[in-house]
Amino acid sequence: MAFKLFVATPLNLFSQKRKNEIIKINRLNVSEIPDNKLQIVNLINSESTIQKIREINPDLIIVNGTKIISQKVLNSVPCKFINTHAGITPKYRGVHGTYWALVNDDLENSGVTVHFVDAGIDTGSIIDQAQVKPTPKDNFMTYPLLQLSSGINLLHKAVENYFNNSIVTKEGSKESYLWYHPTLWQYLYYRVTKNVK
Repeated sequence: MAFKLFVATPLNLFSQKRKNEIIKINRLNVSEIPDNKLQIVNLINSESTIQKIREINPDLIIVNGTKIISQKVLNSVPCKFINTHAGITPKYRGVHGTYWALVNDDLENSGVTVHFVDAGIDTGSIIDQAQVKPTPKDNFMTYPLLQLSSGINLLHKAVENYFNNSIVTKEGSKESYLWYHPTLWQYLYYRVTKNVK
C-alpha cells in the first residue's frame, strides 16, 4: 500500500508524457474493447469461467495480466494458452522483470517473453523473447509499456505460427527466480544506490 501511495501513483502521473510517447512510437491501439467482445468473469479459476470457456470453444487462448491459472482451467478445453510475460523467463518470473533486471545490473535480461501457459508461475515452454532497453526517461511505470509494445510483435508472430503449426519452443536460462513487487523501502534503496527508477 505504501509503495502504491508514495511511488506508483505519483510516478504514474509524472510518466504520462512518456507513456503517450511510447504509445505513439509503437502505434498502439488504446481504444476500449467493445462490450460485445467482452466476457466478464469474477475469478479466473471458477466453474463459471470454465463454463464460459467451454461455451466459446476457442482454438487458442491469449493470456495477459491474470492470476495463476489452475490446471483444471488449462485442461477444460483442448486448445493451448499463450501468455505475454513482462520479463525474460525463467530468470525473471513473477512481476516487474525489467525493473528487477535493472536492479541486478542485468540489462541483457531486461525484456519480454511469449510462452505457453502451464500450472506454474511463468514456467511454460518459451515461444519467443525480446530484449527491452529502457531510456533515461523510463521508470517503474513505463517499463511494462515498453515490454508490452515489444511483446505484441512477438505475440502476433506466435499466433501466426501456432495456426501454421510451425511454433518451435526454445530453451531459456538455467537460472530461475520468482520476483515480487518491491516494497517502498526496496524501491527507495535501489533508487538511491543504483538509480533504478
